[in-house]
Amino acid sequence: MAAFKNVLQPRLILFAIAAVATIGVVVWSMAGGVPPRKVEMATGPEGGSYAEFGQRYRAILARSGVNLMLVPTAGATENLAKLRDARSGVSAGFVMAGLPGARDSSELETLGSIAYEPVWLFERASERGVTFAGLAGKRLSLGGEGSGTRVMALMLLALAGGDISKANLLDLSPAEAAGRLLRGDIDVVALVESWDSPVVRQLVAAPGIALITFRRADAFVALTPHLAKLVLPEGAGNLAANRPPKDVVLIAPKASLVVRRDLHEAIQFLLVEAASQIHSRPGIFHAAGAFPAAESIDFPLSSEAARFYKSGRPLLHRYLPFWMAVLSERLLVLLIPLVALVLPLVRVVPSAYRGLMQQRITALYGELKMLETELDVRGPAASADLITRLDALDLRAARLHVPLSFAQMLYTLKAHIRLVRERLAGGK
Repeated sequence: MAAFKNVLQPRLILFAIAAVATIGVVVWSMAGGVPPRKVEMATGPEGGSYAEFGQRYRAILARSGVNLMLVPTAGATENLAKLRDARSGVSAGFVMAGLPGARDSSELETLGSIAYEPVWLFERASERGVTFAGLAGKRLSLGGEGSGTRVMALMLLALAGGDISKANLLDLSPAEAAGRLLRGDIDVVALVESWDSPVVRQLVAAPGIALITFRRADAFVALTPHLAKLVLPEGAGNLAANRPPKDVVLIAPKASLVVRRDLHEAIQFLLVEAASQIHSRPGIFHAAGAFPAAESIDFPLSSEAARFYKSGRPLLHRYLPFWMAVLSERLLVLLIPLVALVLPLVRVVPSAYRGLMQQRITALYGELKMLETELDVRGPAASADLITRLDALDLRAARLHVPLSFAQMLYTLKAHIRLVRERLAGGK
């Protein structure tokens, strides 16, 4: 068997190397190659919850060696536009549910919903409180161009029949709007932000600022399915000062973490894992584990996210650093088809090789038999020609390398060649 292994093993090694290289190139290209070290994420304006979330995501991805570059924007509408534009460089971002055109974005997927984003209406404290019908002549901040706040506020105003044509509509960021409302420079501020927004927390707790309740919240939710009805409890903003002074009914869409479909699956996994760490804690409007949720409100759920929600962290990621786990997964993908390919060959090749060796020896036996037959027919007169042919046959037998299992057969052939040679020598 040693000779057999010496002949077969180099060929199998060369074949395995070629197979690994070929399968590796195919699988690596299908998997998108090496995950990128830099990823751009569209967040939102300063003071908003999206900007706050982005900082947390960046810190978590940095632990795995990925630089999450945060791209400040006006808000959800601009985020959606950047995600849809392949030239923007943005691969991930936060998007509010219900934005116009979101459902037509075939190039985008969601990693799940991550938070409620209530519609907050703040005004300078008054006895009556502002209404949609009473916005005429008011100094309003309904979010900047490109923000989800402006889209949501205008949609709700349209549903309620509000008229802002005579209002002084200002294009302000959340931080700017809050500052001007506190100083009394404007009358009303609308924000669509999660409870994590520093600006929301500031205004809810601020004396002299009133948070407006949605008296017809059930009607808004019934007419707009992507909205939910929430209640901010009395004193939740500042218990000692009892801010707000009574329960406030709110309506809220949900925010989703959205990615481009071509974002590397390993980065998608990192993002959804970060979302689980950031958003899974209990909040003022939800229980622990309610977010992130495997919801496809406006976009299809990413297959990577679906696997995470179903099975949690992959086994290798539980015990290995991120990049080592990714490499190990790729190697496993390579080895599985390779093993499936090599195992049958390990069985077939030795059998084929044995058949080839036996065929070669049998062929030489056939030629030797023909020589013997000619010797019997032609007699000693043909000895010179037969000796030349026998010498050539003997040389071919001497150069034939066979495994040990066929050595006896080869030795027998050589012994028969000697017998024929003796017959020829005796006939001279």
